[in-house]
Amino acid sequence: MEGKNEAAIDETLVEKLERIAFILKTVAHPMRLGIVYLLEQHPHLSVSDICEKLGSEQSLTSHHLQNMRLKGILSVKRNGRSMMYSLKERDVSLIIECLENCNCNM
Repeated sequence: MEGKNEAAIDETLVEKLERIAFILKTVAHPMRLGIVYLLEQHPHLSVSDICEKLGSEQSLTSHHLQNMRLKGILSVKRNGRSMMYSLKERDVSLIIECLENCNCNM
């Protein structure tokens, strides 16, 4: 009965790991990582600002922004005629910072 002596993973830890995996899956694209990076530097950006800074097309950028907004990573607020995006899930920054600090065989 070896299994009985092993420590089970705490339910809170399981939930935390599931949340981290969800965030990683959501931002696991170079453009989405670029968007997160930009929003860390500039707390509120419009789609056109993001497109200009990333050198990307508006339709593709909007698709990624919408995906991250629907999954709770970003929030959006209307400012006149523009939609201003910001990071809603601050843990994204912490996870990415941790990954940046490891060498990851680079």
